[in-house]
Order: sequence, then structure tokens, then C-alpha cells
Amino acid sequence: MQQDLWLDGYDADASHAPAEAFRIRVQQRQVEIPFHHHRKGQLILALHGGVTCEVEHAMWMVPPQYAVWIPGDMPHSNRATASAQLCFLFIEPGAVSMPDRCCTLKIEPLVRELILALAARHHEPAQHPRITRLTALLFDELPRQPEEQLQLPVSGHPKLREMVNYMEHHSDQPRTLAQWAAMLAMSERNLARLIVRETGMSYRRWRQQLQLIQALHLMLGGQNVQQAAQALGYDSTTAFITMFKKALGQTPGRYLDALQQG
Repeated sequence: MQQDLWLDGYDADASHAPAEAFRIRVQQRQVEIPFHHHRKGQLILALHGGVTCEVEHAMWMVPPQYAVWIPGDMPHSNRATASAQLCFLFIEPGAVSMPDRCCTLKIEPLVRELILALAARHHEPAQHPRITRLTALLFDELPRQPEEQLQLPVSGHPKLREMVNYMEHHSDQPRTLAQWAAMLAMSERNLARLIVRETGMSYRRWRQQLQLIQALHLMLGGQNVQQAAQALGYDSTTAFITMFKKALGQTPGRYLDALQQG
């Protein structure tokens, strides 16, 4: 059973069940939950479409077959693409060993199916033997999921937020650092220093990190390598493949083949 939108009226902290899962269906428009927090940790698994999660100083754009882990009591916002399908898994503090920081996890098929099975039975009491067994197996496997570097460091600085917003929505029209400096009425050197100070990355590395996340969204959504390269403003598919391989250690084709094979 799928829940419409974002579990209206659900209070994650009202229950002390070790784990609760819900399958979410987003309607034909982008949906956003503003900043909030809860006692429980939350795993957001993208099944179809994608979800962007933001915490202080960082943004996670999670494509299908990945999940973002948000520890308990950490303020965050969520934004899902139109028609996205997601799973929310809420975990009671201390129930299983999970990272104490936000991170992106590559979800193995077994773990994905365990979360879906738990979501399909969310009306059953947590003490039911079947729920207990599912939860125990999930907790055995969940800490083993590999982390992926798919976060984009951001900050509250208005000029950087303007840059991120543009790069998100105009990925096929990349701007150079010099072009940004002119638009923001700054010297190129001062803008470069601002980006490093706020994100820990050079402008080129920061922009490529966003492009990498966007590339995964596009290719897991059905676009081929050439289409993804074009959508991200690359004149050469070879240059796009080089960027991808440098970041993730494999060509896009091999990376996606390995992901789909589980």
C-alpha cells in the first residue's frame, strides 16, 4: 500500500518501534517538506525519480537505488521530483549501529526488498513475529551498505545559494568562474576564495560534484551516456566520461552495469 505525498499527520516520534517503513508516492508535481527534525533517524530510499535532502552546509541529491541516512534530531528538508516513489525508514535511536552523520548509501537488492517488505506491513504491530524477524534481518544488513560520495557541500551564503539554484535548473548552460564573478559583482579571486571557504572545494570540483549527482539521476532515469553529457552541457562525451571515471573510478557504463547487477 502506498501513502500519498508525505505521510500527512504521521508523527515519527510517537512510536518506539525499532523500525517503521512507509512507501511514498509523490503526485505529478515536485513536493517539498521544509526543515524539521525528529528523534528517530531516517533513511530515505529512492525507488523511482529522485529526492534532494538538505541539512546545514550540505545537500544530498539521491537517485534511484540509493538512500540518504539522516541521524536523529538533525534538522533537514526533503524535496522529491514529480512522480517520485520513495521509501521512508524511521529507526529508533540505538536500535542499530548507523553513522552519526548524514551520508549517501548504495542500497543492495536484499536490503531494498527488506525495507519494501516492512513497508508493506506497516499496519501490523511491531511485536508481531514476522515484523520482528524482518527487522532483525534488516538490522543485520543495513550497516553493511557502502557509502557513496554524492553530497554537495553548500552553505547559507546567498551568493552560493544563487549559484546552486542556477546549476540545478540550468545544467545544460554551465558558467565559468569568471562569468559568475561578473554576475555577482565580485572579483574572480574573491569568489574562488569564498567557494573554498564555504564548501572546502574549488569551483571546478564543486560544480563537477553537482554534475556527477545530476548524471546519475539522468542515467538511472533512462538516458544514455551521450544524452546525459549533452544535458550537462558537455561538448564532448569523452570529457564527460573522463570526469565520471575520475570521480567514481569507473566509466558510466561499467558503473551502472555493476549497480544494476546488485
